[in-house]
Amino acid sequence: MNTLLSVKKRPVWKIVMQYLLIVLGIMLYCFSWTVFLVPKHIIGGGVVGLATIVYYLTGFPMGITNFVVNGILLLIGYRILGGKFGLNTIIGMTTASLSLILFQQVLDVNSMEYFKFENMELFTRAVLGGALSGIGIGICFVNGGNSGGSDIIALIVTKYRNVSPGSVILVVDAIVIAGTLLVPNGLGVEGMVYCYIVLITFTYTLDLVVEGRKQTYQITIMSQLNEQIADAIGNEVKRGVTLLNGWGWYTKKDQKVVLVIAQKKDKVEIMRLVKAIDPNAFISVAKTQGVYGKNFDTIKN
Repeated sequence: MNTLLSVKKRPVWKIVMQYLLIVLGIMLYCFSWTVFLVPKHIIGGGVVGLATIVYYLTGFPMGITNFVVNGILLLIGYRILGGKFGLNTIIGMTTASLSLILFQQVLDVNSMEYFKFENMELFTRAVLGGALSGIGIGICFVNGGNSGGSDIIALIVTKYRNVSPGSVILVVDAIVIAGTLLVPNGLGVEGMVYCYIVLITFTYTLDLVVEGRKQTYQITIMSQLNEQIADAIGNEVKRGVTLLNGWGWYTKKDQKVVLVIAQKKDKVEIMRLVKAIDPNAFISVAKTQGVYGKNFDTIKN
């Protein structure tokens, strides 16, 4: 009941924008495959990678294969992650399947002069394809969606383990990429190298988009005006502040140290506050590997 009430309270335009971004992210993902990877027999991972292998072997449309395989995975994911997961995945897998059909069978973008890129090197194709597909899926993940396939497996694993989605997808997709050797007239072992370049680029970009927005910082501040700084951070930025007892070795005096754990969006504001209160304050800023507790992540088994 609480979940339903929270959904009802959300403005309609926010819900529409969320699903619009999911659709656009998946379309970018499919477009990068169609334009940069598929024409040169470069295979990425996931169900789309499997659909690509089937396409090379039989000529069967990638969009249809993608939809069928994802349908099976969807049933598994539904039982573990619930109905909301099912709705978002249905939207994602349908968008991915229709996008592949649109770009390949309907528009045939590879025959368009603007998207041929005949002189583009395989390495450049692999990097661009991996980066754009990672950005697309990252946008989709951030807005609560997914395109199915290895994304489903990633969401299931990250529900119970403190690992990044990109790391899970890396392992799953590496297995699919091994299927490159089955493709006739493919690039063989050399092709697998380019496939792994796609995978590494995709994983890095995905984590950058998904985890980057959750990046947290440990900010340590030493100032003669530490109490004013602590009050300003607590009242204006709404972040918890801890005062540690320290000893200034040079001054041989007691020194309070302000310690703040803040998210990326709050870091700049905190720095500005400190500068306005005490331009001579000594500040140390360090990225954290992970922060767990109130207002941050929860510890998973």
